[in-house]
Amino acid sequence: MTNRWLIFATVTVLALAGCARTELGDDDIVALDAVALRAELAAGRLSALQVTQAYLRRIAALDDAGPMLSAVIEINPDAEAIARSLDEQRERGALGPLHGVPVLLKANIDTADRMATTAGALALAQHRARADADVVVVLRAAGAVVLGKTNLSEWANFRSTKSTSGWSTLGGQTRNPYVLDRNPCGSSSGSAVAVAARLAPLALGTETDGSIVCPAGVNGVVGIKPAIGNVSQRGIVPIAHSQDTAGPLARTVADAALLLSVLGEARTTRLAPADAAGLRVGVVRDFSGAGRDATVEAGFTQALDWLQRAGVVLVDPVQAALGPAAGQAEFAILLAEFRDDLGLYLAGVESGPRTLDELIAFNTAREAEVMPHFGQELLLAARDGGGTADAGYAAALQTIAAARTTLSELLAKHDLDALVAPTNGRAWRIDYASGDSFGASSARIAAATGYPSVTVPVQLANELPLGVSLIGKPGEEPVLLALGAALERERGPFPEPRFLPTIAD
Repeated sequence: MTNRWLIFATVTVLALAGCARTELGDDDIVALDAVALRAELAAGRLSALQVTQAYLRRIAALDDAGPMLSAVIEINPDAEAIARSLDEQRERGALGPLHGVPVLLKANIDTADRMATTAGALALAQHRARADADVVVVLRAAGAVVLGKTNLSEWANFRSTKSTSGWSTLGGQTRNPYVLDRNPCGSSSGSAVAVAARLAPLALGTETDGSIVCPAGVNGVVGIKPAIGNVSQRGIVPIAHSQDTAGPLARTVADAALLLSVLGEARTTRLAPADAAGLRVGVVRDFSGAGRDATVEAGFTQALDWLQRAGVVLVDPVQAALGPAAGQAEFAILLAEFRDDLGLYLAGVESGPRTLDELIAFNTAREAEVMPHFGQELLLAARDGGGTADAGYAAALQTIAAARTTLSELLAKHDLDALVAPTNGRAWRIDYASGDSFGASSARIAAATGYPSVTVPVQLANELPLGVSLIGKPGEEPVLLALGAALERERGPFPEPRFLPTIAD
């Protein structure tokens, strides 16, 4: 095993020593990436309380007022108290890897505190979890300030076949910070928008198929969909245990890697500038939506040029799309596992529906509030299916296992370290009559097989972000992070959102 398998972009610390600062204002604080912020906190130039209050004021200015992004669904009423406690711990020399760094959580992640775990649904508006999710346990142990919870596509976008991403009954419509009438993609829309708009330096999302990588790409931030099993799913409102995972959203690869190092089992080492040189990357040309948008193709070409400039060896093309049979099998698996997994979660809810039948009945009784834009077709389909006991479920698992084997053989045949493909097309207008219009996507390759994926923003196309996804073998997220960091270095700083009200198509 060579050193390239051990690379991991987490501890690149800004050289801030010698910066004689007497007082940092809110704008200075929120301009810091998470790694630099961690250094300022560790050096005592900032307190956790200062940082927390700066972000709370920014949320009030941009999310509750101003452009009204609707990215944050709930503020943690204990955030400032947590920050004060962490400042006291620092005086005793107790420092965790995220000590004093604010983190926002998607609203389907359990917290045993005064915040609800709602998945954006009115049915769970009063649901208080009995225990922290495992990811929250490790975040608290690492010294993070749990700042609040973010809006999402209701039930993580597994309620309707005609949904609008980023909308929930409780949170309303999250808006893309680059162009406000454009969709932020889902279901981790609030987490991605919050990071892009600097409402928090780090946020946690969840993905079943595309729900981290698409919001990351559409909102111009970095997203990591870890390999299945790398991050615990206990305490997260489920869709399907075979594909669900939590993962980081951040402004830089190093920041995202820092958060992943706390959440998962990945190794951390310093990322050197030449780490990506010599890696072999397969260029996926048969992604969903290929050839439909010249701006997507142009952005992809630019990303490939940057990878080559960084010394990456491109194998172009490779055929990596899983095909319609795998897509049908994936959907069958999601419906079956959702029926069983959500049923188990609801059984532990003290205030709210305790079964899928009760949830459907609640939504029907409150239809005007819950279903003004789209229905609950997926809830009904899951209820009416046979769950994981159905023979079709076993057959679908076999189809996905075959697709996973085919992908593994493709990587081996070409001696590939990773694949690269466009993450997303340009964000579409929010339109409740038409629902979502995703355009280009490569999410299923990693989602259905359980492989890890890292999305990095590439460029703006008519003011709208485009990203590329790097997909690799399970357990080799460090390789993807090295490639992502190389892209960042070649690209330079990514443009900040300008909160434009609209643009011409």
